[in-house]
Amino acid sequence: MHNIEPYDRWKNLYDAAQDVYSPFYNRQYHETLCTQTIYNYYIHPQWDYFGSDTLYCKILFTDYQRKFSVIELMGEWNDCLHNDIMHLKRNLIDELLKYDINQFIIIGENVLNFHASDDCYYEEWYEDIEDGFIAFINFRPHVLEEFYNINADYYFVSGGELDDFAWRPLSPVKLFESIQSITLHRLGM
Repeated sequence: MHNIEPYDRWKNLYDAAQDVYSPFYNRQYHETLCTQTIYNYYIHPQWDYFGSDTLYCKILFTDYQRKFSVIELMGEWNDCLHNDIMHLKRNLIDELLKYDINQFIIIGENVLNFHASDDCYYEEWYEDIEDGFIAFINFRPHVLEEFYNINADYYFVSGGELDDFAWRPLSPVKLFESIQSITLHRLGM
């Protein structure tokens, strides 16, 4: 687990630790010392803690003019035992919503499992973004299936070309434009 690093090729364009509006502003990172764990497995020190003991994040890019944020997740998303969606919503998403971010691209290729509870926080998040969107890209099929089982997929866009989306070669703005185009097409806008 300590070898799984957050994507860092956009760091010259955006760094959440340098963004005064980010919930991770002024955060200091150690390059090699792993101190955070998921189930006693050390994780890379660049992942950000937002209140969950099993799910960590990295804000890869936020554009306040275009109102979007790209967030990478890592770990086990466990709403059943740890209410991870509450921590994600209250400690990360709500902080971005304060600055009118209403379009969220959530990268889930490093989310290993999902354990469901109810969909209240997903519904709240969806209602808070009004004309925006939440797009889940590159989540594992068994993880998405669990989201589908509680009908949480009503609140976000996923599946199809978003399941295996080649996002790394793109710039953050090109990624946003691509995901926005797919999302608006699916929503019939």
